[in-house]
Amino acid sequence: MRIDIITVLPELLKSPFEASILKRAIDANLVEVHFHNLRDFTTDNYKTIDDYQYGGGAGMVMMIEPIDKCISSLKAERDYDEVIYMTPDGETLNQGIANQLSLKGNIIILCGHYKGVDQRVRDLFVTKEISIGDYVLSGGELGAAVLCDAIIRLIPGVLGNETSALTDSFQDNLLAPPIYTRPREYKGLKVPELLFGGNFPEIEKWREEQAYKRTKDRRPDLLDDQ
Repeated sequence: MRIDIITVLPELLKSPFEASILKRAIDANLVEVHFHNLRDFTTDNYKTIDDYQYGGGAGMVMMIEPIDKCISSLKAERDYDEVIYMTPDGETLNQGIANQLSLKGNIIILCGHYKGVDQRVRDLFVTKEISIGDYVLSGGELGAAVLCDAIIRLIPGVLGNETSALTDSFQDNLLAPPIYTRPREYKGLKVPELLFGGNFPEIEKWREEQAYKRTKDRRPDLLDDQ
């Protein structure tokens, strides 16, 4: 997989990809992540990427021309499955979206800033609009990092245990069940005895029941979707 991220603040984005699972995935050539500074595609001496909005109103708008030049230069080199715009009014990111995107070959992620991009960018180039929640950030970079993490960890070979991602919360519209490790007892709290018996069908049944109970208690809306 190749991910190209268009941003005005590439330095803000690089840190998450220089450590942890994301770095291991890049070092293992399981994914390529490239950052493109939108100011490199401007034509004036001030490297202008925004202007006042027509019709008046507070806030600047990202101009279409630098974005067009950047996307066009990338598309001249390869085909892309998706051009994703990070925006508060996009579709809220969930596990299903992450699963779908992890199967793609090449994607572009455009990070918004200021009041957002000229609507014509969305009309002409964007194929998918994603939000990471019902709140507004200063820019799309942090959202892009969240999206990349959610996608990359699903690529085969990235996680040490191939089945780990399949048992995460939300994979079956259920939250993950309680999990335990050593010590067996701590401050009077004991690990359920069932987990030591070696009866794996019973353990799996217990986990499914606990997952359903936790989901019903904390996120009953997820059960409504089933």
